Amino acid sequence: MAQILDGKAVASDIHKSLKEEVARLKEEYPGFSAGLAIVQVGDRNDSNVYINQKLKASKDIGINAQHIKLPRSSTQAEIIQAVQQLNRDKNVHGIIVQLPLDTENTVDTHLVTNTILPGKDVDGLHQSNAGQLARGDLDACIVPCTPRGCLELILRTGTDIKGKRAVVLGRSKIVGAPMSDLLKWNHATVTVCHSKTADLKAEVSQGDIVVVAIGQPELVKGDWIKPGAVVIDCGINSIPDSTKKAGYRLVGDVEFKSAKLVASWITPVPGGVGPMTVAMLLKNTVDQARLAFQKAGGVTQWCLQLLPLSLKTPVPSDLDIAQSQVPKDIDVLAREINLLSEEVDLYGKKKAKVSLKVLDRLAGQKDGKYIVVTGITPTPLGEGKSTTTVGLAQALGSQLKKNVFACVRQPSQGPTFGIKGGAAGGGYSQVIPMEEFNLHLTGDIHAITAANNLLAAAIDARIFHEATQSDEALYKRLVPSKDGKREFCKIQLGRLQRLGITKTSPKELTAEEVKKFVRLDIDKDTITWQRVMDTNDRFLRKITIGQGPEEKGMTRETQFDITVASEIMAILALTTDLRDMRRRLGIMVVASSKSGDPVTADDLGIGGALTVLMKDAIRPNLMQTLEGTPVFVHAGPFANIAHGNSSILADKLALKIVGENGFVVTEAGFGADIGMEKFFNIKSRYSGLTPNAAVLVATIRALKMHGGGPTVTAGMPLPKEYTEENVKLVEEGCSNLMKQIENARFFGVPVVVAVNAFATDTPDELEAVLRIARSSGAFDAVICNHWAKGGAGAVELAEAVQRAAEQPSNFQFLYDVKLPIEEKIEIIAKKIYGADGIELQPLAQEQIARYKRQGFNDLPICMAKTHLSLTHMPEKKGAPKGFVLPIREVRASIGAGFIYPLVGKMSTMPGLPTRPCFYDIDIDPDTEEIVGLS
Repeated sequence: MAQILDGKAVASDIHKSLKEEVARLKEEYPGFSAGLAIVQVGDRNDSNVYINQKLKASKDIGINAQHIKLPRSSTQAEIIQAVQQLNRDKNVHGIIVQLPLDTENTVDTHLVTNTILPGKDVDGLHQSNAGQLARGDLDACIVPCTPRGCLELILRTGTDIKGKRAVVLGRSKIVGAPMSDLLKWNHATVTVCHSKTADLKAEVSQGDIVVVAIGQPELVKGDWIKPGAVVIDCGINSIPDSTKKAGYRLVGDVEFKSAKLVASWITPVPGGVGPMTVAMLLKNTVDQARLAFQKAGGVTQWCLQLLPLSLKTPVPSDLDIAQSQVPKDIDVLAREINLLSEEVDLYGKKKAKVSLKVLDRLAGQKDGKYIVVTGITPTPLGEGKSTTTVGLAQALGSQLKKNVFACVRQPSQGPTFGIKGGAAGGGYSQVIPMEEFNLHLTGDIHAITAANNLLAAAIDARIFHEATQSDEALYKRLVPSKDGKREFCKIQLGRLQRLGITKTSPKELTAEEVKKFVRLDIDKDTITWQRVMDTNDRFLRKITIGQGPEEKGMTRETQFDITVASEIMAILALTTDLRDMRRRLGIMVVASSKSGDPVTADDLGIGGALTVLMKDAIRPNLMQTLEGTPVFVHAGPFANIAHGNSSILADKLALKIVGENGFVVTEAGFGADIGMEKFFNIKSRYSGLTPNAAVLVATIRALKMHGGGPTVTAGMPLPKEYTEENVKLVEEGCSNLMKQIENARFFGVPVVVAVNAFATDTPDELEAVLRIARSSGAFDAVICNHWAKGGAGAVELAEAVQRAAEQPSNFQFLYDVKLPIEEKIEIIAKKIYGADGIELQPLAQEQIARYKRQGFNDLPICMAKTHLSLTHMPEKKGAPKGFVLPIREVRASIGAGFIYPLVGKMSTMPGLPTRPCFYDIDIDPDTEEIVGLS
């Protein structure tokens, strides 16, 4: 006689343990709450009964269950929309669609259930979960509720499944097919039977374990059962029974009366599998909620699928290397680094935007180690900072197995098609796909161009309208009557407050107040806002606008800058969230009024529109290195007139995603006297992030140049002095290296010197650099060969950086922002450049006085200086002494939050050389492969 497998009693035990687990999880994770959403279409009575059971059981356990009831008239699109909304709800951890759908429209049920995110599919019906179950990836999938409940009942009998013969009668996608997979991966030998199976009785009689889900009442008789078998009956059928008040009774697919005489264990109907299905639904929901909070509450070691490098000698071109590597799909990388699908918006298959909401999810997570890569004063060829940034990240990730992010700037189209080429790194240390990195990416630079030029158009339009209309006419047009009512819009109310006008009704303003409100009275000679485009075009450095007949002779001289020189680009790099970006865009000063007051973007009424154009650009772009480690590419401000660093938001996100034991490697533009100084004094000041170490990149060729070597010219062969051994020239050039080490140490940060090795460098030359660097205060100095070997060529650098980052932090700023503007400029000139002092020219003095008067003294300083020398003279190499730094002009980027003095002549619109890079760039029309990028 069989023992009864009481599913109701087992389910009760599970409910009790789940209730205890929910209580424990609430203590472990503040704010823990498991959320279940049940979507019902129509109003079937049987569905209502099942849903009410689930809602009641959820409430008893402590699960927040919601019932989304859609009308029978719902279309497939409306049902899918409801599911997708639940997918995006971070408070929902489990979603089920109650089947069958009671709809009057044609609906693809499989499409609906496959719309549920696999991680929220607590019914286990998604094709991804089904596929993983079929492959035996039990830890990676959600097991359907009924099969999971059946397995639990079998285990409760004490039966050892391993080696047993199991027969599953029925092959439905909901029960039979997943049940057979589940038994198989628990090491049973499984036979699946169905309505077309010949001699069902003979097959079933072989089973030590029999699971029946065939949908035929009492099909399996006692004489079908092997003596001592465990019988699990998943069927529930109603058959006529005049003895019952309802006129029917419920039976299973097994004839219980005869089968219980033969089996060792058997489930009753009802009261067997049914309660277990609900219990496992709730268990799946709690499991997924726990995983979600574990992922939010702590970062574990990533399981990165690293991409192997196929190293070749000699090293091929950058583009050939990049195109020979097949990058992972970006959604795969996103999952590997524990990003949620709702936090990632794909732009094609190889790049994506990452939501700033990750910062909220990981708010309790400790930051990783923060490393900035800078360099000595470079040659015009560049010394490989981007390559070193990528190579170091590859070494930390692929060789030392650390969670690591590289954060780099987005390149401008100007240098890509001009003379410098792209900025994806080089050799076997690159960001890929290199073509997409260097061309358009996700359109951030285009968004900046659009926003910048909208503001430029608004300035000239306002000047035009003020010149051609009376105060009253301006007022009527700026505050028009709509449906007989006049109201100030939100941005206009802000302007009234800044003017000290407390009235909120347009009818209440006096004539004098109307005049103050409508007249910006822009002094055209003080306009600092220029139009931009992302192309090197020397003929736009000076233009005349307003020459059309309709502009009534209102011409003025102006210019175009390159897009990356726009203040909006600097704001993108320095903003900390959308609200902060809206504030910064609104307070940008574009000119002064004739009375000397600053005129802002919000005065023009445009701050909100600019933010709308930038709403997608604020999210960092996710890409990958050649070895499959993650990279954020975000923002690309000029490194001379702006601060030359990638975005604060990319760094903040990366530091949270890598976790406490991970690393974020970010690059600062040009030499340490420019990019690093601005990184510390401007970027770190606004971000609040404390750097753990700096990497100072040097090359033998640059040191020889600083030691007195011949001029290095881009596009021309290197003179022989740079390809033949000359230790003395290297040692003399180390004066620049020593000064840049000192500059980093001013900020209390340990410095690791990375000597980017070239084939022509000799052992004696390299050894001289290591010796001098260490004796000059560097924490360590190492030779790197990541260009030729990828991460494996930067292992020693990665190990040195790891040791340096473990040192106690003594970080400090170079100056107090409350010091006078002149004094802050002088501190930078003397300490960082080695100048004897500064010379403020008359225009600079006048501008400084104006900024102080307007209340802008307490901003950090962003020096606009040549990157080719520590001085203002590009030809002066090494570490010059005895010079005075001339300050020609002083300008302000109020939205970005810095004052920028101009040292010498600074071009904000590069020109094309005689032979630009675009000569070599083309596309293969058959394969659509790009050629010639570098």
